[in-house]
Amino acid sequence: MKNNASEHRSLNGLAQIIPIVRGLLAEPTGDQDMPYEPVILKSLTNKEAVDFAVSAKNAETQKYPSPLTKTQRPPLFLGAGDFGAEPKELRKQLSNRISDYSQQYNCKPEIVCLRELGILYVEQKDNNSDLPLTNKVALVTGAAGAIGYGVCRGLLENGCHLAATDLAGKKLDDFAADLKQTAGERVIGVPIDVTDKGAVVRGFESVIQTWGGIDIVVVNAGIPLVSYLKDIELDAFRRLERVNVEGALLTLSEAARHFILQATGGDIIVISSKNVPSPGAGFGAYSATKAACHQLGRIASIELAQYGVRVNMVAPDAVFSEGEYKSGLWEEIGPSRMQARGLDEKELQEYYRNRNLLKAKVTGRHVSNAVLFFATRQTPTTGATIPVDGGLPDATPR
Repeated sequence: MKNNASEHRSLNGLAQIIPIVRGLLAEPTGDQDMPYEPVILKSLTNKEAVDFAVSAKNAETQKYPSPLTKTQRPPLFLGAGDFGAEPKELRKQLSNRISDYSQQYNCKPEIVCLRELGILYVEQKDNNSDLPLTNKVALVTGAAGAIGYGVCRGLLENGCHLAATDLAGKKLDDFAADLKQTAGERVIGVPIDVTDKGAVVRGFESVIQTWGGIDIVVVNAGIPLVSYLKDIELDAFRRLERVNVEGALLTLSEAARHFILQATGGDIIVISSKNVPSPGAGFGAYSATKAACHQLGRIASIELAQYGVRVNMVAPDAVFSEGEYKSGLWEEIGPSRMQARGLDEKELQEYYRNRNLLKAKVTGRHVSNAVLFFATRQTPTTGATIPVDGGLPDATPR
């Protein structure tokens, strides 16, 4: 039996190998906007799977590790000696082996056995599904709130497998359970503290080991603060900086590493804010840190375009709730906004609705629609921002 240290090394090894294999198993489409048709690539790492992966002779038996069954085309067996190379060399080795298999069987393998690590297998696609994001995997940070709920629902309705991430606890557990009621096994809840690099890495690895990789990352985690500059406590500002700036940076960094490894492109959508182009008094800390987050997204769009990764921003204003989920931001800052304007909660929402040109109530679903515009690649666009604010002249990009 493996000890904890060797098991950890095995999982780390898998986390590097799986995205490369998933990328190589994706089918080129010839479409510049959606250049690959991805697969869902599941992992088996129990003792039965590891023992089976030891030798190609095991393919001759009838007993395959559950849920696999013997088919006319045998698994592709890869020796442990293939796995220690640097990513570029590892990709070359794996590409050659998969290419050889494809030439022999006129198709790519559906089962890949990794000696000493386990088995990867392609989950069969629902051929009746014509949803635009079928077999794509999305990760949403700070998911368990109004905007997160709207975004998660929109992604699921368009065919995604979804990793809803937030701080560990009952809130995330209940949120994931709610989404599972309609989307079933296409949803997992993954605890991620975006201020902790190790937690971000482990969260990405958990999704990779569940479905093979990630195609869409929505950078949504953020926290507010209402305070005039003369009154801001430095520790409070640093708390916002850690979540809104460092959290965005760590998420962008890990997403970039993963997308480069997988080599099938990808989409990153940063949830920005109306306060970036149009800050307000008392919102200095929030506006400044969200502006830094927004700028990181713009820079990522420049750096990652060469890898087929598109990075865009969505800038909403005043989303109070979506379904049963209230905005964490407005739960924290709402009381002070109501007090400052002498309004109750309903009147405050009306105030924000009436200040935009369209007199529109901005919802999490509206934010989701903007995210989906980018995620479904309606136009060849990167480095752009969609305002979702009902029309605010002061927030017009300039």
